[in-house]
Amino acid sequence: MESTPIFNAEETGRPMRVAAFMSGSGTNIIKLLEREKKQKEENGSSPFQVIFIFSDRSDGACQGEKIACENGIPYFSYDIRTFHRLRGLKRTALTSEGIAARREFDSVAARLIDVFEADVIALSGYMSYITLDRCINVHPADLSILTPDGKRRYVGDHAVIDAIIAGETVLRSSTLWTDQGVDTGPLLMISDPLKVELPEPLDSLLKNRNRLIKVADEHQERLKEVGDWKVFPSTVEMIARGRFTFDEHNRVYVDGNPVPQGHRE
Repeated sequence: MESTPIFNAEETGRPMRVAAFMSGSGTNIIKLLEREKKQKEENGSSPFQVIFIFSDRSDGACQGEKIACENGIPYFSYDIRTFHRLRGLKRTALTSEGIAARREFDSVAARLIDVFEADVIALSGYMSYITLDRCINVHPADLSILTPDGKRRYVGDHAVIDAIIAGETVLRSSTLWTDQGVDTGPLLMISDPLKVELPEPLDSLLKNRNRLIKVADEHQERLKEVGDWKVFPSTVEMIARGRFTFDEHNRVYVDGNPVPQGHRE
């Protein structure tokens, strides 16, 4: 079946322009910038360019300004907590009113996307529900694992601890092309595995919630190195090179071959 590249460099005649959105440490964006720099050093040019960083936080918890300054790219912040407080809304509210507020919040970033002519948005620990299109996200779970009724099993903020509780022996990271659901968009890439190593039997851990949370957090940090930091820049680069394509049903292809369970290197 015919499929269309997410980005077509032959048509644009230029590198893919990436807007980086973040809320915290931005380690995935750092790895993306490192990949861009490496491509320039090794090949004289990069197929993609991070053109600005946007954050939904204006406090010291977000390292976006520091990363932008160190790499000589523009930085913008628009604090979503203040935005919601002034409107009497809860940040987590996904009611019709809440989603309408998110669209209003996103309209600021949308204007930046238009002005900078960004082709895609790379989400790096971006904690806000986003209503914008053309976003790449990385998730700390294998999104090819499904429930008996065909839904993705490990979605949302607690994916790592859910996988550990379910008895998964390895963890993986996934990249996806976002839609309006929570971790429901087309699956792009799956990372190499990280072995689950529990300090005590799972039955024992389940009796101590705080200990279980600590173990899950430790695994999620380790997963970044073997998962997020590898598949996130790889996915962006592959999109920039035209390797990821979609057919009319939003099914994903790599180099013309279908990858319904995500691309694995």
